[in-house]
Amino acid sequence: MDRAQEEMQFLGFFGIFKESYKLIFSWKKIFSQITLALILPLSLIYLVYTQFYSLFLSKSTTTDYQEPSDLISYHWLYFWLFNAVYSTLSLTFSLFSTASVVYTIACIYTARELSFKKVMSVVPKVWKRLAVTFFSIFVVFFFYLIATVVLVLIWAISVGPVHIVGLMVLVILVILFIVGFLYLITIWHLATTVSVLEEIYGFPAMVKSKNLIKGKVWLAIFIFLILHLAMGFNQIAFEWLVIKGNNIGMAKRVVYGFIFFLLLSTIILFVLIIQTVIYFVCKSHHHETIDKSILSDHLDFYLLGVYAPSKDKDSQLQVNQYK
Repeated sequence: MDRAQEEMQFLGFFGIFKESYKLIFSWKKIFSQITLALILPLSLIYLVYTQFYSLFLSKSTTTDYQEPSDLISYHWLYFWLFNAVYSTLSLTFSLFSTASVVYTIACIYTARELSFKKVMSVVPKVWKRLAVTFFSIFVVFFFYLIATVVLVLIWAISVGPVHIVGLMVLVILVILFIVGFLYLITIWHLATTVSVLEEIYGFPAMVKSKNLIKGKVWLAIFIFLILHLAMGFNQIAFEWLVIKGNNIGMAKRVVYGFIFFLLLSTIILFVLIIQTVIYFVCKSHHHETIDKSILSDHLDFYLLGVYAPSKDKDSQLQVNQYK
């Protein structure tokens, strides 16, 4: 990262994308290797599941179940088995991809010697920390959805959609739900970066990310909204042109499928790089410098398994105030 950390706080929407673009093309070899090894398989898993789920729904709606026991048929057994395999593989490659990209950018920042072999040797030592953070996020999302359901039930019982006031209240609840959901997604992305670059992980990493995005929260939310919309549009286009595009011919469907596959891989890579760049932008915004020697020691811990913790218990990235 050739940009001075003091200047990173001034990066806006386009500046963050430009910085991420520069990182990719300045270190295209290592990012290409990470993409081939981890991100391409992850993208393939997503698209295969999309096709499987679409075919399953199509078959389920056209199948006439004569007996209740038919619901527990091999058809549904295959569905749940496939979901279990999909969840395991997608989570594994997602954790590994996140760990590799965040670690790579940290090595670039500290001007450390970098190789694909070194990155891959670190990934298995980081995934457990990330798994705890992912589980913590899942728990938060679960209770968030439960709270939303409770509020909707209270609205339905007390007000309902009969009067204009009830409809206005429902619109407000929907807006609040969407904003809160995007806020949690933003915290999730930053918490995974914190889990790799600092000692903390799980719920403490979420708290740390919540504090980091203060002052940059709307910028971060907007960026991740754009990226997730891009992923959503890519998936919708894949479903319409590849899965359901029987009228366009097999050759075109294969070409479109390959294009959407590459686009999804590119978006995932950008998401992982951008969330790391936003981490450094937020650190800079709060006038927190990162002691590169301590960060380097923290990265050594993954390689050597030997590390002398800094006196700062909150973070391996020792914080100093700009003067």
